[in-house]
Amino acid sequence: MTQTAPRLQLGPMLYHWSADRRRDFYRTIAEQGPYDSVVLGETVCAKRETAPVVEAMAEAEVALKAAGRTVIRPTIGLAVTEPEVEALEGVARTAKAGALVEANDVGALALLSGQPHHIGPMVNVYNEGTLTALVERGATCVTLPWELPMDNIVALAGVARRLGVDCGVTVFGRAPLAISARCYHARANGLTKDTCRLICDQDPEGLEVETLDGDPFMVVNGLQTQAFTVTLIVSEIPKLIEAGVTVLRVSPLDMDMVAVGQVYADLLAGSVDAIAAEDRLLDLLEDRMVSNGFLHGGPGADWIAAE
Repeated sequence: MTQTAPRLQLGPMLYHWSADRRRDFYRTIAEQGPYDSVVLGETVCAKRETAPVVEAMAEAEVALKAAGRTVIRPTIGLAVTEPEVEALEGVARTAKAGALVEANDVGALALLSGQPHHIGPMVNVYNEGTLTALVERGATCVTLPWELPMDNIVALAGVARRLGVDCGVTVFGRAPLAISARCYHARANGLTKDTCRLICDQDPEGLEVETLDGDPFMVVNGLQTQAFTVTLIVSEIPKLIEAGVTVLRVSPLDMDMVAVGQVYADLLAGSVDAIAAEDRLLDLLEDRMVSNGFLHGGPGADWIAAE
């Protein structure tokens, strides 16, 4: 199989932003963003899909498609309650109408079987057998979990190449570590999941959590627990591409995501080298701590500088 040129993808918005803020964000991405595709929809909590948000996201989909972007609709990552299951089923049903859907919960797999669809990083694809089985059921792209080391990615990307499907890796953003049926974000504000009042909208990049000693530890994002550090993969990208990775995913943060995407686009185009690209991204990240430990087979919070 001929090696496919890598493409740049903007992952789903993991945080709860207001409808107006989402509308402005995706309008800018449609007009200026260098992304080939955008994963557009809720993956963390179905309660966040209020009527104004749904309307804003529908407008965003129209704008993105008009700008030539491929739009992928994701399912939520953990469907427990009846409304969550209904939300998952609602997204999965759109595949029958021609929408491109990304499964982030195994509960969606049966609904999508036999139809072209994507597999998101919240589905545990850790070995060749799982990847092959998913492709046989209709998966055309598998974005691997954040925590995989390079050797595993190389092996799985090779399988994807042999099977003729796309393989994606997230190269930027805060790694989700866990998702729960309970909302820690609400609990931290003296509320419960049922009475949360969508308090997570007050933290556009999640709620930082410290240890008892005052050291930064993790980030709470509604039902989701995330790494405190920002995953930053740059110098390792040539090896990923050589292995067969065809989609580089960037996960949105509360910053200039057009500029972030442009750095990766320039790197892929060869107009900037890895060292310069990494420096530009570190400048954009300002005081955020970075990590790439998972990729190097160590603790996820570690940062392994390029040689």
